[in-house]
Amino acid sequence: MTKTKLPITNDYIFKRIFAKKGNESILKDFLIAVLEIPIEKVEVQAEVTLEKQLEQNKLGRLDILAILNDNTIVNIEIQVLNPCDFIERSLYYWSGNYYNDLKAGRDYTEVKKTIAINILDYEQFEEGPFHEIARLRRDYKNRILTDKLEIHFIQIPKFKKEEKEIETKLQQWMQFMSQANPKGVELAMKENKEIRKANEEYEYLTGEEAERRIAFLRDKAIRDENNVRKRAIEKGREEGERKKQIEIARELLKLGLKTEDIEKATKLTKEEIEKL
Repeated sequence: MTKTKLPITNDYIFKRIFAKKGNESILKDFLIAVLEIPIEKVEVQAEVTLEKQLEQNKLGRLDILAILNDNTIVNIEIQVLNPCDFIERSLYYWSGNYYNDLKAGRDYTEVKKTIAINILDYEQFEEGPFHEIARLRRDYKNRILTDKLEIHFIQIPKFKKEEKEIETKLQQWMQFMSQANPKGVELAMKENKEIRKANEEYEYLTGEEAERRIAFLRDKAIRDENNVRKRAIEKGREEGERKKQIEIARELLKLGLKTEDIEKATKLTKEEIEKL
């Protein structure tokens, strides 16, 4: 029986392919395809651990944050579900990255250009191509107000509908990401060595290593659950012992024993006994 692979849009798979240390050339080639600009340097920023995202069952959102050529912030997000507020969310995350770059004492003009790239496994817009770019423009002659805001929407289902001969680097990458056309993926790998490298990583991650990872997370979940139970039992014992000592202290008080003697007998503090 053929085993169904996890899709490349899976959070663990995507991040291991594009954000893993040593895979900078893969991310660089993909960003060149999307942004169509020369990129000399890509530096992936450290983020929240993947295990935390998995434990929280965070199905909708994954981010890769990178700095390009030391002067541009890029945030890549994969969205596999279709929320009703995605445009607002995208603006919110973009503004957070833009704001965080403004360090104390720096001039506003020094803030880096900030780009959001949203890879969507659904159609965000009914009209338009699979890859769209939103910018901040003036009403007057539709002139761009600033180039520091740029939001990309890459809609995988639209690419599948529009699919034609591979003519651009982005189309090569979309063949790989969608995995909808095996011949298209083969051709993309033949023409682009970074896609070949990405596919090798993908094959590895969906093979034995994926099984080991699942086994590790399952074992971790069992150990965590056992630790929680153990702490709960210990806490229950402590609370039971304390209640028992309080009852003993009450009986000793009725018998007229001194506070100092009750302290020694019950291990309660003087303040606790006086409250009784």
